[in-house]
Amino acid sequence: MKIAISYPPLTGAGSPMLTQNRQFQWYHAPSYIYPVVPAYAATLLALDGFDALWWDGITNKWTWDEFAQRVQAEQPDLIVFETKTPVVRQHWQIVERVRRLMPHCQTALMGDHITALPLETMENSAVDYVITGGDYDFSLLALARHLRAGSPLPPGIYYRDDDTVRDTGPFRLDHDLNNLPFIDRRLTQAHLYGEKWKKRTPFFYTMAGRDCPWGRCTFCSWTTLYPRFRARRPEHLLDEIGFLVEEHGAREIFDDTGTFPAGGWLRRFCQGMIERGYNREVLFSCNMRYGYVGQPDLLDLMKRAGFRKLKMGLESANQATLDRLDKGITVEQIVEESRLISAADLDIHLTVMVGYPWETRDDAQRTIDLARELMARGHAEMLQSTVVVPYPGTPLHAQAVEHNWFHPGFDPLDYERYDMREPVLAVPDMTPAEVMALSAQVYGSFLTPRFIWRNLRRIRSWRDLDYVWRGVKAVAGHMRD
Repeated sequence: MKIAISYPPLTGAGSPMLTQNRQFQWYHAPSYIYPVVPAYAATLLALDGFDALWWDGITNKWTWDEFAQRVQAEQPDLIVFETKTPVVRQHWQIVERVRRLMPHCQTALMGDHITALPLETMENSAVDYVITGGDYDFSLLALARHLRAGSPLPPGIYYRDDDTVRDTGPFRLDHDLNNLPFIDRRLTQAHLYGEKWKKRTPFFYTMAGRDCPWGRCTFCSWTTLYPRFRARRPEHLLDEIGFLVEEHGAREIFDDTGTFPAGGWLRRFCQGMIERGYNREVLFSCNMRYGYVGQPDLLDLMKRAGFRKLKMGLESANQATLDRLDKGITVEQIVEESRLISAADLDIHLTVMVGYPWETRDDAQRTIDLARELMARGHAEMLQSTVVVPYPGTPLHAQAVEHNWFHPGFDPLDYERYDMREPVLAVPDMTPAEVMALSAQVYGSFLTPRFIWRNLRRIRSWRDLDYVWRGVKAVAGHMRD
């Protein structure tokens, strides 16, 4: 039985940031994040005797005709698509086009938008199955076994019974992540993916947990998928790192857990990296949050363990906004921990957002100013700015609907417009164009003499120079976006 996990080509203003993304955007300078959970799904399917196909038409830059040719040549029994709000209607249309190409091929959709609004997709498309929840790997394997041998459908599946839509109840997150095999990186073409900011190759992604132990930020769409945090044992992740080093020659790894596990888990992981000698083999980076790594001794341990970069969410320099977002941190923590992290010789990739409906221009400018000041001081190495997008299923979206925070004339069901090319929410004293311009101001941080001089002084090799040059091109692309 053939099952294709697919990212078909999409139409829009650039390359779609879709695979395993918490936020969607069209990029002029493409960036491809490795979709770890779907990759686990492909691996589990292959190990269970299914013919698993990995079709990433976005990363491979396929045309629709190239994708259609693969469908007709391979004749899969089931094609599974991950989707997100701005392109969900495109995927509804793609399901219909696949049905015309292969009337007997079944289709399934998954993702945070699908999880938030499963009936909407069942009613507006011809899809056969909707997979809710974020454990696509376990759920898809159970669905495939159902199709092959009639075993029961897992919880969280919506399906058709003649003309009636039925479901198997709420999805559950009771799977033990330590039972997962190591991902088949060749099957899933892992070599095609990589952050723009990687320094070494081969570069790989891992995922220690799903998804964030805080899990309360009102804007985060992945709280829909993972309302409860789970993590693998540190030793299980260490075993995988050893496998990537020995079998694939890994030199750098980024862990894409929403927030890397902290506390005693993190200390055990760091000690394991040092004891096994992996800190001499690979650079390690991850997503992290303020409030979890503010101890100098822990930061020193992370540096010795091979950590290079922490991706941190600043989001706003206004305490009232951080409180409304339920971030659980203070502005003072952001400033002080940024200083401590950089003092430990760890890089910070900052993320900020503008366009909150309760913030004024001065509030938003305060965020830009703080982010740029942290960059100028050397307390952050990279900076990424986006406009606020309230994805369906998040508390922020529910609040926006309740309080009518959307721009006048903006229909909350115009999903295509949730793609960051314009603000979704109205800001009291700024036009949409002014919000976008303010967001773009962030990237001026890379042009200050202090920042340029500091990065030039860090160049020690051609590899460092290449890293800086790739960063310049990526920043130029972000400014166009």
